[in-house]
This record gives sequence, structure tokens and C-alpha cells, in this order.
Amino acid sequence: MIDPLSEIITLLRPSAVFAKGISGAGRWGVRYSDFGHPGFCTVLEGSCRLAVDGQEPLVLVAGDFVLLPTTPGFTMTGFEPVTPTFIDPKSAPDPVDEVRHGDPDGPPSVRLLGGYFAFATVDAGLLVSLLPAQVHVRGAERLSILVRLLTEEAAERRAGRDLVLARLIEVLLIEALRLTQRPDATPGLLRGLADTRLAEAIRAMHGQPARSWTVAELAKAAGLSRSAFFDRFTRNVGVAPMEYLLAWRMALAKDLLRNRNADIADVAETVGYGSASTFSTAFSRHVGQPPGRYARTAAEG
Repeated sequence: MIDPLSEIITLLRPSAVFAKGISGAGRWGVRYSDFGHPGFCTVLEGSCRLAVDGQEPLVLVAGDFVLLPTTPGFTMTGFEPVTPTFIDPKSAPDPVDEVRHGDPDGPPSVRLLGGYFAFATVDAGLLVSLLPAQVHVRGAERLSILVRLLTEEAAERRAGRDLVLARLIEVLLIEALRLTQRPDATPGLLRGLADTRLAEAIRAMHGQPARSWTVAELAKAAGLSRSAFFDRFTRNVGVAPMEYLLAWRMALAKDLLRNRNADIADVAETVGYGSASTFSTAFSRHVGQPPGRYARTAAEG
């Protein structure tokens, strides 16, 4: 069975960059500016407050896991009033040892494992827009184990390290996201996949991206009337069905042009265009440059 979530994570090509222990003691608080890269943490013991810009504040406790696909600005503190210390993650060096906030010698009130990683694809913005801005999972032992493995692997220089880290990040992402695949999730791919009717249509688009889909055909796959399907898809996924299909086709086309050295005519056929010229026009309109130039730029970069 086609798995749209796994396909999107694979196209994003996540790679681990940094993972370390973090603790807070005494009166402490930090304010991080917008970072852009995906960030994550799991609470090993204790508790703290987390306030991510644009999201409801959280109290994190042992066993909690948080994923921020774009990591906007956020504040993390203990429970005493404090003026947070400002940190710019883009200029702060990656520490070698555990990061301690607050009293350097006192017993920690919270211990976490956290870090960030990067998406290799330049098209990450489009795909990340289909994911929740903040993922919070409570009591996720599997996620805590994955973060521990990531942290341990990142600290070593063993053979195969980069491949292991990349695979662990993929598993971590999929595990975290499928735990938030609920009908009450924010609009996006996860909410669409949580709707059994819409999931059939999404799987159909991913399974046959070259097919000349119509809204009526996708509605039939979902077992809904055309109007009910269009409204339900747009409300739950956040974009109209044909807009989602176009975005997926262009993501596939970019991947083929960037990583597979594919002929433009072959790419056009793979993503549902009858000719290279028709595809080139659509690609240029969507991406801002013709596919040939895009492929050359990707090869030079």
C-alpha cells in the first residue's frame, strides 16, 4: 500500500546535525530566536515550561516529546519568575558537553535530550507546510528511545554514522507524526490521512501521480460526492485537491531532476504531462525557472 507520509519524509531527506543533553537548575530561562531547522527534544526527568511563538504554552514532564518542523522562536524556563537569557542558535557554537541553563552546580530540575537536523531537499518549505507547526506527544517511550539512540550515535564517530543518523531521524519523524495523525489535528497532510475517506484519495494521487486525475475521480475514490469531497479535502488538508496534486507532482519532478539525472521528457511523463514543453511551462510557472536550468543549478550546487 502507498504510504504518503513515508514518501514525503523520504523526499525531505532528513540528516542529523546535532543532538546533546540539556538541563536546567535553580532559576533559569532561555529565549531562542527563530532557527528554521527542525528541532526536537524529549524530557528524561523533571519538568519545565515551553512557549513556542504562535502556539499554546506547554508544561513538559518526563516522557514528553516535542518536534518543531521549522523551529520558530521559543522560550524555555523553570517555574520561577526570570528574565530569559537570549540565545541566537544560528551563531551559538555547538557545545561539546551537556548544556546547563541556570545554576551550574545545583541539582537539575529538568533533564532533556534535544537537538536539530536539516532537510537536504531545497523544496522543504513546500513539504513542511503540510506538517503541524508543533508536535507534542506525552508518554512516548518509543520516541524517547529513538532520541537516546540519536544522541549516542551523534556523540560517536563510528563507521556508518551518517547513514545510521539519517535513518534514525526518518524513523523519529514518522513515529512522531503518525502519533499526531488525528481528525482534530491542524489542517495538513496528517489530518487528511486521519480521515479514512480522504486518505483513499491521497493514496491514489501518490500511487498514480501520472494519471490525469479529476476532482470527480478522486471523489469517487473517497466515496464522496464531488462537492463534499472538495470541501472536506480543502478543509482538512488546507489546500484544494488539484493544488495538492500539483505540489506533489512538482516535488517529485524536483527530486528526479536534482538527484536522478533524468531526461526532461521522462520526468514529464512520470508526473503526468503529455509533453516536455507542457511540463516545462508548468514547472517554470510553479518553480520560477525552467526544468533544465533547475537541474543544472542543482548539479552545480
